[in-house]
Amino acid sequence: MPEEIEVDTDSLREKIDEEIERTGGSLLRWISLTTAILAALAAIGSLRAGATVNEALLLKTEATRLQAEASDQWAYYQAKGIKAAVAQGAQSSWQAAGRPSPAALTDQAARYVREQGDIQKKALEFEHQRDERSHEADVLLEQHHRYAAAVALFQIAIALGAIAALTKVRLAWIVSLFAGAMGTVALLLPMLGR
Repeated sequence: MPEEIEVDTDSLREKIDEEIERTGGSLLRWISLTTAILAALAAIGSLRAGATVNEALLLKTEATRLQAEASDQWAYYQAKGIKAAVAQGAQSSWQAAGRPSPAALTDQAARYVREQGDIQKKALEFEHQRDERSHEADVLLEQHHRYAAAVALFQIAIALGAIAALTKVRLAWIVSLFAGAMGTVALLLPMLGR
């Protein structure tokens, strides 16, 4: 049986390392490091984008519920108005007949008008709460758009980093870093604006 061929792997590894260094190994390490950082930032941006849009949807749902509550109160307000008009019509019928209207009709009409005032306050309060929730949701949606833009910039930066690693073109890496810096600014703006 032939003897095994011995290869000096230590010297081979040293030659490979030297060749990597000579052909841009340092650049590749920096590209790899910055691309990994950009990927982590993209993940953070993606999580924030998802969280803000979910919270905005909850607030919009709450605003819709409050609008339904306000609509119910306005329908109730109109019903009390109709009852007050019927009671006032009955009073007018008594007066047209030349007779005094029963005190219960007068009390009833006044009560319906008074109840309308309370109902109106509730309806306006629901509308106010609806407007607040809707505004909060709009602010969150604006933040979502900024986070989404940051994620897009990070994805561009990562793609440019991959191109730089494959082609060993330093300019592509610099453009990648610039896109990553823009993505970082876009990621931080909504966080700082809270």
